[in-house]
Amino acid sequence: MAIGFMEVLLVKAKGLQETDIFGRMDPYVLLQYKGQELKSSVLHEGGRNPVWNEKFVFRVEYPGSGDHYKLNLKIMDKDVFSADDFVGQAIIHVKDLLVEGAENGSAELHPRKYVVVRADQSYCGEIEVGITFTRKEEEYIDNDIGGWKESDH
Repeated sequence: MAIGFMEVLLVKAKGLQETDIFGRMDPYVLLQYKGQELKSSVLHEGGRNPVWNEKFVFRVEYPGSGDHYKLNLKIMDKDVFSADDFVGQAIIHVKDLLVEGAENGSAELHPRKYVVVRADQSYCGEIEVGITFTRKEEEYIDNDIGGWKESDH
């Protein structure tokens, strides 16, 4: 089993559907991977073409439990007086990236655009994301015996 870190570079979104009637929306992204959830900063009045340029790191095991290797990017609009609005989502399948990283030590998907869809699967913009997987090297110390270190004295 390869254990490592998946670093996600959230670059920007483009052509999102405006959810606010007055003013511009305040978008943020919920990044979800296998029970882990991270949240980007909220871009006040970020509108339809927000730019984040933020990095997020997930702990990853490959092969891990289940076979769903999907990074879910949920774009939300922060609202003050009501529940936040769902703008759309993009799902990125990362299994091939993890396979390559597990074999070679690391693998990278350079930033590219992914389609953002609403709940009814209709197109509502795009999001630009880059992903890197780096395998954590196992560290073994020769003089470890059953969890105890032998003394040199």
